[in-house]
Amino acid sequence: MSNLIPELSFKDIEKGDSFSINQLKAALSNHGFFSITNHGLSRTLIDKCYQSSIDFFNLDYEIKNSYSSVGSKGARGYTPKGIETAVGETVPDQKEFWHHGPNVDESFDIKIPKNIYIKEVEDFNQNFDDLYCELHKIGTRVLSVIALSLGLNNDYFDQWVDKGNSLLRSIHYPPVDSSLNPHRARAHEDINLITLLIGAEEGGLEVKNNDGSWIKVAPSTDAIVCNIGDMMQLVTDKMLKSTTHRVIQDSGTDSNHRYSIPFFLHPAPSVILKSIFREDDKGIIADEFLNQRLKEINLH
Repeated sequence: MSNLIPELSFKDIEKGDSFSINQLKAALSNHGFFSITNHGLSRTLIDKCYQSSIDFFNLDYEIKNSYSSVGSKGARGYTPKGIETAVGETVPDQKEFWHHGPNVDESFDIKIPKNIYIKEVEDFNQNFDDLYCELHKIGTRVLSVIALSLGLNNDYFDQWVDKGNSLLRSIHYPPVDSSLNPHRARAHEDINLITLLIGAEEGGLEVKNNDGSWIKVAPSTDAIVCNIGDMMQLVTDKMLKSTTHRVIQDSGTDSNHRYSIPFFLHPAPSVILKSIFREDDKGIIADEFLNQRLKEINLH
C-alpha cells in the first residue's frame, strides 16, 4: 500500500500512541484517507454480509427491481446500474447497490425511512442489521478520535449521530470492458461526515493526490478504509479534507465481479451543520444539505 494512505492500529490510536496519532492527523489534513486494523469488527459477520450480497445480486433482475427504492428517494432498497451519476458527469456509474439503514422507532426523526426486507435471501436483513450496528459503534469511536484531533471533547459528535441518518450500502460492480469504460465509479466525494469501507482489498479504489495523480488504495484484508466526507469538511472549514476518489478497472487486467460495503456515517436530519470554529456561522440543516447533494447525483 502506498505510504500516503497510512494503515493504523485503532487500538494504538485510542491508547494515545503519539506516532499513530501524528500519522492520523497528517492523513486527515492532507487527503482525508486512512485505514484501521484492530478495530474489533467480526470477520465472520463480514463474510456473512458479503455472501448475502452475492446471493441478492445473483437474483433475477425482476426480483431485485421489485425491491427498488421508489418512494424513498434512493435511501432504501435496490438501485440498478445506470442510475447514480457523479457530479459533473454524464455517464452513470457501472454498479448496482442496496441501501440499508438503522432499525427506526419513534425516537428517530420521521424523515429517516424504514428498511426494506428481502424474502428471497435467508438472514439478509439480520446480517445487515448486525453489520450496521457494529459499524455505527466503530464509526462513533473514529469520530471521537477525530474530535480530539480538532481540540474538541471526544463526545462532541455523539449526539449528532446517535439517532443519525447513516447508511449501509452493499455494492456490486459487474465485469466491465476497460477499453470502453474503465470507470466503475467515477471520481466523486462522499456527502456524509465519515465513511467506513470494508472490501477495499479487492482493488480498484483510488484517491486523488494534491498533485492530481491517483493513489491506489490497497489495505490488508481485515482493514477498514476510512475517509472524510463533505459534511465534515464543511463543519471544519476545510481543515479536514473530503477527497476525490474513484473505482476503476486497470487496463490489461481481468475484470471480475467486485463487491464492497461502505458505511456512510450521517448526522440526524435536524442537525445544523455549522463551523465548529466560528460562532457567527449560521450553517445549513443536514437534511437540506443531503437533499441538495442527492439531486446532483440523480438519487433524489
